[in-house]
Amino acid sequence: MSGILAVLERQSGGWHKMSFEALAGALELGRATGLEVFACVPGCGAGEAAAEASVAGVAGVTILEHEALEAYTADAWVEALAEWIAELQPDYVLFPHTYQTRDFAPALAARFGRTLMADSTGFSMEGGVPVFERPLFQGKHIGRFVLETPAPNFVSFQAGAFRAVPPGGGAAPAAVRRPALDPARIRQRPEPPFRETAQAVDLSAAERIVAVGRGIQDEGNLELARQLAAALGAELAASRPIIDNGWLPADRQVGSSGQTVAPRLYVALGISGAIQHIVGMKGAGCIVAINRDPKAPIFEIADYALVGDLFEITPALLDALSS
Repeated sequence: MSGILAVLERQSGGWHKMSFEALAGALELGRATGLEVFACVPGCGAGEAAAEASVAGVAGVTILEHEALEAYTADAWVEALAEWIAELQPDYVLFPHTYQTRDFAPALAARFGRTLMADSTGFSMEGGVPVFERPLFQGKHIGRFVLETPAPNFVSFQAGAFRAVPPGGGAAPAAVRRPALDPARIRQRPEPPFRETAQAVDLSAAERIVAVGRGIQDEGNLELARQLAAALGAELAASRPIIDNGWLPADRQVGSSGQTVAPRLYVALGISGAIQHIVGMKGAGCIVAINRDPKAPIFEIADYALVGDLFEITPALLDALSS
Protein backbone atom coordinates (compact mmCIF):
# COMPACT_ATOMS: atom_id res chain seq x y z
CA MET A 1 0.00 0.00 0.00
CA SER A 2 1.40 3.42 -0.91
CA GLY A 3 0.53 6.80 0.56
CA ILE A 4 1.60 9.43 3.06
CA LEU A 5 1.39 8.93 6.82
CA ALA A 6 1.21 12.01 9.06
CA VAL A 7 2.13 11.28 12.68
CA LEU A 8 0.25 13.64 15.00
CA GLU A 9 0.98 14.46 18.64
CA ARG A 10 -1.27 15.06 21.60
CA GLN A 11 -0.05 16.47 24.92
CA SER A 12 -1.96 16.38 28.21
CA GLY A 13 -5.13 15.48 26.36
CA GLY A 14 -4.79 18.24 23.77
CA TRP A 15 -3.22 18.55 20.37
CA HIS A 16 0.30 19.86 19.93
CA LYS A 17 -0.14 23.05 17.91
CA MET A 18 2.27 21.80 15.21
CA SER A 19 0.35 18.59 14.48
CA PHE A 20 -2.06 20.20 12.04
CA GLU A 21 0.77 22.03 10.29
CA ALA A 22 2.34 18.62 9.61
CA LEU A 23 -1.03 17.37 8.38
CA ALA A 24 -1.29 20.42 6.08
CA GLY A 25 2.15 19.55 4.67
CA ALA A 26 1.05 15.95 4.14
CA LEU A 27 -2.07 17.06 2.27
CA GLU A 28 -0.03 19.42 0.09
CA LEU A 29 2.42 16.63 -0.71
CA GLY A 30 -0.51 14.30 -1.40
CA ARG A 31 -2.02 16.72 -3.90
CA ALA A 32 1.34 17.13 -5.64
CA THR A 33 2.13 13.41 -5.85
CA GLY A 34 -1.36 11.93 -6.16
CA LEU A 35 -0.80 9.84 -3.00
CA GLU A 36 -3.48 9.26 -0.36
CA VAL A 37 -2.92 10.80 3.07
CA PHE A 38 -3.43 8.94 6.34
CA ALA A 39 -3.18 10.25 9.91
CA CYS A 40 -1.87 8.38 12.93
CA VAL A 41 -2.23 9.30 16.62
CA PRO A 42 -0.25 7.30 19.21
CA GLY A 43 -1.57 7.46 22.77
CA CYS A 44 -3.85 6.05 25.42
CA GLY A 45 -7.50 7.02 25.63
CA ALA A 46 -7.09 9.03 22.43
CA GLY A 47 -10.05 7.53 20.60
CA GLU A 48 -12.00 10.78 20.72
CA ALA A 49 -9.17 12.39 18.73
CA ALA A 50 -10.11 10.47 15.58
CA ALA A 51 -12.85 12.90 14.55
CA GLU A 52 -10.55 15.90 14.96
CA ALA A 53 -7.74 14.22 13.01
CA SER A 54 -10.18 13.54 10.18
CA VAL A 55 -9.89 16.62 8.00
CA ALA A 56 -10.91 17.06 4.38
CA GLY A 57 -8.54 15.08 2.17
CA VAL A 58 -7.48 12.52 4.80
CA ALA A 59 -8.23 8.97 3.67
CA GLY A 60 -8.07 7.33 7.08
CA VAL A 61 -7.20 7.87 10.75
CA THR A 62 -5.61 5.28 13.02
CA ILE A 63 -5.35 5.57 16.80
CA LEU A 64 -2.45 3.53 18.19
CA GLU A 65 -3.94 2.70 21.58
CA HIS A 66 -1.76 1.22 24.35
CA GLU A 67 -1.17 1.95 28.03
CA ALA A 68 2.58 2.14 27.32
CA LEU A 69 1.85 5.15 25.13
CA GLU A 70 -0.01 7.10 27.82
CA ALA A 71 3.20 8.86 28.88
CA TYR A 72 5.71 9.50 26.12
CA THR A 73 8.92 7.49 25.80
CA ALA A 74 10.95 7.27 22.61
CA ASP A 75 11.19 3.48 22.91
CA ALA A 76 7.42 2.96 23.04
CA TRP A 77 6.71 5.38 20.18
CA VAL A 78 9.36 3.80 17.97
CA GLU A 79 8.03 0.30 18.62
CA ALA A 80 4.39 1.22 18.03
CA LEU A 81 5.02 3.28 14.91
CA ALA A 82 7.52 0.85 13.40
CA GLU A 83 4.92 -1.93 13.53
CA TRP A 84 2.24 0.23 11.89
CA ILE A 85 4.57 1.63 9.21
CA ALA A 86 5.76 -1.87 8.32
CA GLU A 87 2.14 -2.90 7.75
CA LEU A 88 0.91 0.27 6.05
CA GLN A 89 4.05 0.65 3.86
CA PRO A 90 3.65 4.39 3.14
CA ASP A 91 5.90 6.22 0.71
CA TYR A 92 6.46 9.08 3.17
CA VAL A 93 6.10 9.49 6.93
CA LEU A 94 5.72 13.13 8.01
CA PHE A 95 6.18 14.59 11.49
CA PRO A 96 5.41 17.92 13.19
CA HIS A 97 8.18 20.30 14.25
CA THR A 98 8.41 19.36 17.96
CA TYR A 99 11.02 18.43 20.54
CA GLN A 100 9.40 15.00 20.73
CA THR A 101 9.95 14.45 16.99
CA ARG A 102 13.61 15.34 17.40
CA ASP A 103 13.82 12.72 20.14
CA PHE A 104 12.23 9.64 18.58
CA ALA A 105 11.96 10.18 14.81
CA PRO A 106 15.68 9.68 13.98
CA ALA A 107 15.60 6.32 15.79
CA LEU A 108 12.40 5.36 13.97
CA ALA A 109 13.94 6.21 10.60
CA ALA A 110 17.08 4.25 11.50
CA ARG A 111 14.88 1.21 12.26
CA PHE A 112 14.09 1.17 8.52
CA GLY A 113 17.65 1.99 7.45
CA ARG A 114 16.70 5.57 6.56
CA THR A 115 17.63 9.05 7.73
CA LEU A 116 15.23 11.77 8.84
CA MET A 117 14.95 14.75 6.49
CA ALA A 118 14.44 17.16 9.38
CA ASP A 119 13.33 20.80 9.40
CA SER A 120 12.23 21.00 5.78
CA THR A 121 10.77 24.37 4.86
CA GLY A 122 8.85 23.09 1.83
CA PHE A 123 9.16 21.17 -1.41
CA SER A 124 8.76 21.53 -5.15
CA MET A 125 8.01 18.93 -7.82
CA GLU A 126 10.57 18.15 -10.52
CA GLY A 127 9.96 15.32 -12.95
CA GLY A 128 7.12 14.05 -10.81
CA VAL A 129 9.39 13.73 -7.76
CA PRO A 130 9.28 15.96 -4.65
CA VAL A 131 12.45 17.96 -3.99
CA PHE A 132 12.60 18.94 -0.32
CA GLU A 133 14.21 22.16 0.85
CA ARG A 134 15.89 22.92 4.17
CA PRO A 135 18.21 25.70 5.42
CA LEU A 136 21.94 25.01 5.72
CA PHE A 137 24.74 26.86 7.51
CA GLN A 138 22.39 28.82 9.78
CA GLY A 139 20.15 29.75 6.89
CA LYS A 140 22.88 31.14 4.64
CA HIS A 141 22.07 28.54 2.00
CA ILE A 142 19.04 26.45 1.04
CA GLY A 143 19.69 22.78 0.33
CA ARG A 144 17.46 20.89 -2.11
CA PHE A 145 17.21 17.13 -1.62
CA VAL A 146 15.69 14.25 -3.56
CA LEU A 147 15.04 11.14 -1.46
CA GLU A 148 16.33 8.28 -3.61
CA THR A 149 16.03 5.55 -0.97
CA PRO A 150 13.10 3.12 -1.23
CA ALA A 151 9.94 3.79 0.76
CA PRO A 152 9.32 4.65 3.49
CA ASN A 153 11.09 8.01 3.73
CA PHE A 154 10.88 10.23 6.80
CA VAL A 155 10.44 14.02 6.77
CA SER A 156 9.63 16.74 9.30
CA PHE A 157 8.56 20.27 8.36
CA GLN A 158 9.64 23.43 10.17
CA ALA A 159 7.09 25.39 12.13
CA GLY A 160 5.32 27.79 9.83
CA ALA A 161 6.23 25.93 6.65
CA PHE A 162 2.51 25.26 6.13
CA ARG A 163 -0.53 26.95 7.61
CA ALA A 164 -2.31 24.51 9.91
CA VAL A 165 -5.54 22.97 8.68
CA PRO A 166 -8.44 23.24 11.15
CA PRO A 167 -9.31 20.02 13.02
CA GLY A 168 -12.30 18.00 11.86
CA GLY A 169 -14.48 18.55 8.86
CA GLY A 170 -13.62 15.30 7.10
CA ALA A 171 -15.31 11.94 6.82
CA ALA A 172 -12.28 9.62 6.95
CA PRO A 173 -12.89 6.21 8.51
CA ALA A 174 -11.24 5.78 11.91
CA ALA A 175 -9.74 2.67 13.45
CA VAL A 176 -8.27 1.90 16.85
CA ARG A 177 -5.27 -0.41 16.71
CA ARG A 178 -3.50 -1.98 19.67
CA PRO A 179 0.20 -2.40 18.83
CA ALA A 180 1.95 -5.52 20.08
CA LEU A 181 4.52 -3.80 22.27
CA ASP A 182 7.19 -5.95 23.93
CA PRO A 183 7.79 -4.52 27.43
CA ALA A 184 11.38 -5.79 27.30
CA ARG A 185 12.11 -3.42 24.42
CA ILE A 186 10.84 -0.36 26.30
CA ARG A 187 13.90 0.50 28.35
CA GLN A 188 12.96 4.05 29.24
CA ARG A 189 10.76 5.25 32.05
CA PRO A 190 8.47 8.25 31.54
CA GLU A 191 9.73 11.61 32.77
CA PRO A 192 7.92 14.95 33.05
CA PRO A 193 7.39 16.33 29.53
CA PHE A 194 9.80 18.92 28.21
CA ARG A 195 8.28 22.37 28.56
CA GLU A 196 8.93 24.59 25.61
CA THR A 197 9.81 28.17 26.42
CA ALA A 198 6.73 30.33 26.32
CA GLN A 199 7.08 33.23 23.90
CA ALA A 200 5.38 36.55 24.52
CA VAL A 201 4.32 36.54 20.86
CA ASP A 202 3.56 33.48 18.74
CA LEU A 203 4.09 34.89 15.27
CA SER A 204 3.47 31.48 13.70
CA ALA A 205 -0.22 31.82 14.60
CA ALA A 206 -0.61 35.34 13.13
CA GLU A 207 -2.89 35.79 10.12
CA ARG A 208 -1.18 39.08 9.17
CA ILE A 209 2.31 40.39 9.88
CA VAL A 210 3.99 43.75 9.26
CA ALA A 211 7.77 43.29 9.42
CA VAL A 212 10.44 45.98 9.44
CA GLY A 213 14.09 45.92 8.39
CA ARG A 214 17.07 48.24 8.12
CA GLY A 215 15.11 50.59 5.89
CA ILE A 216 13.16 51.84 8.92
CA GLN A 217 16.42 53.70 9.74
CA ASP A 218 15.62 54.76 13.30
CA GLU A 219 13.86 53.29 16.32
CA GLY A 220 11.51 56.25 16.41
CA ASN A 221 10.23 55.35 12.96
CA LEU A 222 8.81 52.07 14.27
CA GLU A 223 5.66 53.99 15.19
CA LEU A 224 4.78 54.18 11.50
CA ALA A 225 5.03 50.37 11.24
CA ARG A 226 2.97 49.99 14.42
CA GLN A 227 0.24 52.15 12.92
CA LEU A 228 0.15 50.05 9.75
CA ALA A 229 0.04 46.84 11.81
CA ALA A 230 -2.85 48.21 13.87
CA ALA A 231 -4.75 49.25 10.75
CA LEU A 232 -4.33 45.76 9.27
CA GLY A 233 -4.98 43.88 12.52
CA ALA A 234 -1.46 42.48 12.18
CA GLU A 235 1.41 41.53 14.46
CA LEU A 236 4.61 43.59 14.29
CA ALA A 237 7.78 41.65 13.44
CA ALA A 238 11.32 42.39 12.29
CA SER A 239 14.43 41.11 10.60
CA ARG A 240 17.53 40.41 12.68
CA PRO A 241 19.23 43.85 12.45
CA ILE A 242 16.26 45.44 14.23
CA ILE A 243 16.48 42.86 17.03
CA ASP A 244 20.27 43.20 17.29
CA ASN A 245 19.82 46.96 17.72
CA GLY A 246 17.45 46.29 20.61
CA TRP A 247 14.58 48.14 18.95
CA LEU A 248 12.20 45.15 19.30
CA PRO A 249 12.34 42.06 21.56
CA ALA A 250 13.81 38.81 20.22
CA ASP A 251 10.42 37.07 20.04
CA ARG A 252 9.49 39.47 17.21
CA GLN A 253 12.27 38.19 14.93
CA VAL A 254 11.41 36.30 11.74
CA GLY A 255 14.08 34.21 10.05
CA SER A 256 16.43 31.28 10.44
CA SER A 257 17.44 32.39 13.96
CA GLY A 258 13.93 33.56 14.86
CA GLN A 259 10.41 32.35 14.16
CA THR A 260 9.20 30.70 10.95
CA VAL A 261 5.85 32.10 9.88
CA ALA A 262 3.21 31.51 7.21
CA PRO A 263 0.59 34.28 7.55
CA ARG A 264 -2.02 35.04 4.94
CA LEU A 265 -0.47 38.51 4.52
CA TYR A 266 3.15 39.56 5.09
CA VAL A 267 4.07 43.23 4.60
CA ALA A 268 7.83 43.83 4.51
CA LEU A 269 8.90 47.42 5.18
CA GLY A 270 12.49 48.21 4.24
CA ILE A 271 13.59 44.56 4.27
CA SER A 272 16.16 43.74 1.59
CA GLY A 273 15.52 39.99 1.71
CA ALA A 274 18.61 38.21 3.02
CA ILE A 275 18.28 34.44 2.75
CA GLN A 276 18.22 34.14 6.57
CA HIS A 277 15.01 36.20 6.60
CA ILE A 278 13.45 34.66 3.49
CA VAL A 279 13.71 31.19 5.03
CA GLY A 280 11.40 32.30 7.84
CA MET A 281 8.61 33.92 5.82
CA LYS A 282 8.52 32.61 2.26
CA GLY A 283 5.50 30.44 3.12
CA ALA A 284 3.28 33.53 3.48
CA GLY A 285 0.14 33.49 1.36
CA CYS A 286 0.64 37.03 0.03
CA ILE A 287 3.87 39.02 0.34
CA VAL A 288 3.85 42.81 -0.10
CA ALA A 289 7.36 44.32 -0.15
CA ILE A 290 8.22 48.01 0.06
CA ASN A 291 11.82 48.92 -0.70
CA ARG A 292 13.54 51.74 -2.55
CA ASP A 293 16.05 49.36 -4.16
CA PRO A 294 14.47 47.81 -7.30
CA LYS A 295 17.06 45.00 -7.11
CA ALA A 296 16.25 44.03 -3.53
CA PRO A 297 16.18 40.20 -3.30
CA ILE A 298 12.82 40.25 -1.51
CA PHE A 299 11.16 41.37 -4.74
CA GLU A 300 12.00 37.95 -6.21
CA ILE A 301 9.40 36.31 -3.94
CA ALA A 302 7.01 39.23 -3.43
CA ASP A 303 3.49 39.05 -4.84
CA TYR A 304 3.35 42.85 -4.84
CA ALA A 305 6.55 44.92 -5.17
CA LEU A 306 6.33 48.61 -4.28
CA VAL A 307 9.55 50.36 -5.28
CA GLY A 308 9.89 53.61 -3.41
CA ASP A 309 10.35 55.36 -0.09
CA LEU A 310 8.53 53.51 2.68
CA PHE A 311 8.06 56.83 4.49
CA GLU A 312 5.94 58.00 1.57
CA ILE A 313 4.22 54.73 0.67
CA THR A 314 3.25 53.66 4.20
CA PRO A 315 1.34 56.88 5.04
CA ALA A 316 -0.46 56.53 1.70
CA LEU A 317 -1.46 52.97 2.63
CA LEU A 318 -2.69 54.19 6.01
CA ASP A 319 -4.82 56.85 4.32
CA ALA A 320 -6.28 54.25 1.93
CA LEU A 321 -7.07 51.88 4.82
CA SER A 322 -8.81 54.59 6.81
CA SER A 323 -10.98 55.78 3.93
